[in-house]
Amino acid sequence: MSALALGRRSRSRWVSRFKTLYSQTKLFLASSSFSTTSIADKDEDTGRPPAPPPIRVSHTESAGRGVFATRRIGAGDLIHTAKPFVAHPSLSTIHSVCYFCLRKLQTTSRTQVVQFCNKECEEQSKVFYDVERRANWSAYDDYCRTQGLKYPLMVKRLACMVISGVAAADNLDILQPANLSPPMISEMEEGFGLLRSAFTKANTTNEQITFLTKTWYTSVLARIRINAFRVELAGGLYEDLLLSAAASIEAEAAVGNAVYMLPSFYNHDCDPNAHILWIENADARLKALRDVEVKSFGSAILMQVWVMMLGKLSCPRGLVFGAIVLGVFLVIR
Repeated sequence: MSALALGRRSRSRWVSRFKTLYSQTKLFLASSSFSTTSIADKDEDTGRPPAPPPIRVSHTESAGRGVFATRRIGAGDLIHTAKPFVAHPSLSTIHSVCYFCLRKLQTTSRTQVVQFCNKECEEQSKVFYDVERRANWSAYDDYCRTQGLKYPLMVKRLACMVISGVAAADNLDILQPANLSPPMISEMEEGFGLLRSAFTKANTTNEQITFLTKTWYTSVLARIRINAFRVELAGGLYEDLLLSAAASIEAEAAVGNAVYMLPSFYNHDCDPNAHILWIENADARLKALRDVEVKSFGSAILMQVWVMMLGKLSCPRGLVFGAIVLGVFLVIR
């Protein structure tokens, strides 16, 4: 098979993945509940594929949408896995992790702009990187670096995906946006101007960036701000969530950030029964921390959330995050 045919085949698989994610969101919008049909890896003991994840997404009376168990889930069980819809490494780790999957690299090089952990990631990245590398991002990256911003990098990647045709401009519309005040929106204007300017100077046609308006930019950024996970590759067991939370914030352990579809519907609580972890890359694994029993209306699966306020960790009991607030940690500065 020729290299061109292999490239087309890889792109076809990648486009298919995003179409599947998008069709699932449309299915949810058309119904009052949504059950995932994806399955995890084969059972290590029997070699047989396990049953579909025992969960559904439904509306709650007080916290928006939530994820509910449809059968008993045992402590330590893998509930499901999730691939990111969009992910991006942090600027501080851009030379030490894969530019696509965020896996830590065995060898690093400061002479290369970006690196990939293998040929497959390099091929899959073409759906955004072929567009991205045609533009000069120095001004945009400097803006993010000096302002301490990370989410505009994800907006840039999503914009490249839309231009390449692998994603639709409205793919993230199903996610709950953060409430932005007029001053906050005004502060985003510089980032929007730099993003559009970079595409324009790279001779991207007006037709290709018709979607790229200030409204689109702020809308996507509002959704990413409240739904993005801080990806921290596991270095051990997370038996003590408070200690691991404090350690990760102190060490700035994150390799990047990612937004997922199904995990976006999980509610958060100070006494969680599930947590999310990353082993090797940005593929998320959601596991039960304790037994989840099914009651008459199902049992909600709750994720832990810690808020960093004034240098101290606290669990915000009483804050309403809804079913779609995905950050394991919210750093408020």
